[in-house]
Amino acid sequence: MSHFSIVKTQLRKKEPLLAALREMGLFPQEGERLIRGYRGQTVKADLAIAVQKGSDIGFRWNASSEVYELVTDLDLWSQPVPVERFLSKLTQQYALNTVLSATSEEGFEVEKKVNNVDGSIELVVTRWD
Repeated sequence: MSHFSIVKTQLRKKEPLLAALREMGLFPQEGERLIRGYRGQTVKADLAIAVQKGSDIGFRWNASSEVYELVTDLDLWSQPVPVERFLSKLTQQYALNTVLSATSEEGFEVEKKVNNVDGSIELVVTRWD
C-alpha cells in the first residue's frame, strides 16, 4: 500500500518554482526521478528533493491540470514547518518570482521591497518612459 500523497497546487511554471525552492534552501534535481517514502517505496517525480530524514519531496507535472503537484509521504514529513506552511511559503515565493519576472519583462524596476512582520511582501516598481 502506497503512503504517498499528492497535493494540488497552483504552481504552473517550472522556472519560478525552481527559483522559489532554491530561495527556500532546497535544491531539486530536475528530470524524472524516484523519490523515497515509507519502507523504501518510491514514486516518480519531475523535480526531486532528497531529504536525509523522513520522506523525499517531489513535484510532478499534471498535464491535464497544467500544474505541478507536490508528491511526498505526509506521514514521514520531517521539514521544520508543517506541509501547509511549507506550501504557503513556497506559493508566496513562487508568486513573487513570477511578478518580478513579468515586471522586468515589461521594463519595470524594483524600487522598494519590504518584508512585512505579518509575512506579506510589499513591492514598489517603477518604469521610466
